[in-house]
Formats: sequence, structure tokens, C-alpha cells
Amino acid sequence: MPRVLELFAKRGLVPDRFFAQADGHNRDGLTLDIQVTAFQRRVYEELLRIPTGETRSYAEIAEAIGQPSASRAVGNACATNPVALAIPCHRVLRNNGTLGGYAWGIERKQALISAERRAARRAG
Repeated sequence: MPRVLELFAKRGLVPDRFFAQADGHNRDGLTLDIQVTAFQRRVYEELLRIPTGETRSYAEIAEAIGQPSASRAVGNACATNPVALAIPCHRVLRNNGTLGGYAWGIERKQALISAERRAARRAG
């Protein structure tokens, strides 16, 4: 587990079992079997494409999945994400660049984004 994620897990910010890599893609064999709609699946697949250390807006996600008027629906999909750390909904911001909501609290969302940005800078 990358050091930054170990620190998060030790501080109780995130359950360590969800983390194997910080890139949001390969979860070291974590197989997800979740029941979601076709729309949610498209949103979640797009979330997995957001590189570590980067963010996107709800509108950018909606555009990327071919439904540019579906920003609110993207927000709802993020809000109902059953595996919020395996599918990085914390990387999605309001269209004006502010954090917006997060099921685990805004402080954790900010902490995750900040830690991922630091990790990406160190790796890059």
C-alpha cells in the first residue's frame, strides 16, 4: 500500500482494505460486484479514468459519457456510489470548482484530493 494511503488508513480516514494502488484503477485483485444502472456504470467507468491527482467537474463527466445535460444525474450517481473509494467519486467537483458534497464529509474529500495531488507530484 502506498505510504499516503497507509497514513489515511491509520488515521481512520479510509478503510485500508479498499486501497492497493493510488491510481484509482487496479485495486490489487479487488473484484467489485455491484448492482447499478447502465447510467451509473458509465459514470463510474468515467470516474476510473480520472488520473490520480486530477479532478473533473460534474459537467465534464456528463460530457465525457455523451450526456452533456446530465450534470445533476452525474452528481446523483456519485452520491449513490456504493464503493466510494474503489470508484473515486471524490475526484469530482462542482462546475464552479468547489468541492460540493461527499458522503464521508468534505474534510475527507479535501484530504483525499490533496494527498493524491501530492502523491502524483512525487511520482511524476
